[in-house]
Amino acid sequence: MDILAQRVKKVVYRDGDHTVKEFNEDYSKSDVLNEALNQARVEETGLPIPKLIEVRKNGSKWAIVMEYVEGKTLRQLMEENPDKTDHYLEQFVDIQLEIHSKTAPLLPRLKDKMNRKISAAQLDATTRYELHTRLESMPKHLKVCHGDLGLSDVIITEDGKHYIIDWAHATQGNASADVARSYLKFCLNGEEELAEKYLKLFCKKSDTAKQYVQRWLPIVAASQSVKGHEEERSLLLKWVDVVDYE
Repeated sequence: MDILAQRVKKVVYRDGDHTVKEFNEDYSKSDVLNEALNQARVEETGLPIPKLIEVRKNGSKWAIVMEYVEGKTLRQLMEENPDKTDHYLEQFVDIQLEIHSKTAPLLPRLKDKMNRKISAAQLDATTRYELHTRLESMPKHLKVCHGDLGLSDVIITEDGKHYIIDWAHATQGNASADVARSYLKFCLNGEEELAEKYLKLFCKKSDTAKQYVQRWLPIVAASQSVKGHEEERSLLLKWVDVVDYE
């Protein structure tokens, strides 16, 4: 068993031609099945993602089995070739734009998910009200959103093809919310300079106003703060001050 990644409550390993994502025994069955369903729905859009093979139980643990893709992540490539950072960042933005060019009408709606998470966030009632109101005022779009896209979620094969992985948080909604999430992900990784460069590049390529993405930051930060990483939560809550971006 070749372990590819270990995360909270799950382990990802290679089994021959397959990648297996195995969840802890106490992991919600509905969350596992929902992730597999998300992946199947995104696969149907024609985006380059590893094909879903099956969902099974390994003893008392649920597992999602998909095809194994040989290659390196954009994160690995950037670390190995720091002089090509701009090239890889541009590739990352192009891939995100490719994702946003698709629709998948059966995916969960981003606004519904964020409303639920804001309600569950450890914030006072006034702040939650402000965030719900702002979310409601944002334009309603139906683009495929990855929901957690970072450099480690793109695999580049030896012949230059790309594959996008980890669709647990996929929704349909406003692309700028997806961009705000990727921006925050860079920041949480201590890569503020890269975050700013990424945001500038995305806005230029998509002809989106930077201020528009920034309006999403408090909403996305609040919904992310529910995830439960203590040190992440305190950082995210700094972005939640709604007044900051007025």
